[in-house]
Amino acid sequence: LDEILAERDHVNEVVRNLMDEATDAWGIDVVGVEVKDIDLPKEMKRAMARQAEAERERRGKVIAAEGEFQAAAKLAKAAEMMEAFPIAIQLRFLQTVVEIAAENNSTTIFPVPMDLFRPIIEAGIKADAGGKRASLLSADEEPALPGTTSRAVLEEAAKAFLGVPSGTASDSPPENTPAAPEGGGDDG
Repeated sequence: LDEILAERDHVNEVVRNLMDEATDAWGIDVVGVEVKDIDLPKEMKRAMARQAEAERERRGKVIAAEGEFQAAAKLAKAAEMMEAFPIAIQLRFLQTVVEIAAENNSTTIFPVPMDLFRPIIEAGIKADAGGKRASLLSADEEPALPGTTSRAVLEEAAKAFLGVPSGTASDSPPENTPAAPEGGGDDG
């Protein structure tokens, strides 16, 4: 089929010569023949369609693989840059959170790096150790709390870290705070 379509002029000339030779005995001179339509068997049409579909899928997979390769190269460069500037990953994290918040989702998961909790955990460990300088955390280890650390000790450490005064006074509202009127006020 490809050969017929590519060599259509040559095929026209061969058919014209054959017809002209066959009609010479009758005195008919064939001047031109043109192949206008080529009818293919259904089986051949199906085979050609399968071949074309397979070729399209192959090209699609190659294009997708090239895209993945380029994306991986860009991510590797971005990782190198973020390694040189650690604050860049925090900024990227915040940009991602802003993008998520722009979509009207009902639930937003906000992962918090454990490095932010390191001072609280260390303060809890110090308080539990009786004021001794006992840091069980190193820069490359995951935070680990001793089994004897109680919730009250951690709450006190968190209050100390955040600058909230410890004791029962912080649990109740300040005395000079005016109470909210009950009943929604007087309209009349």
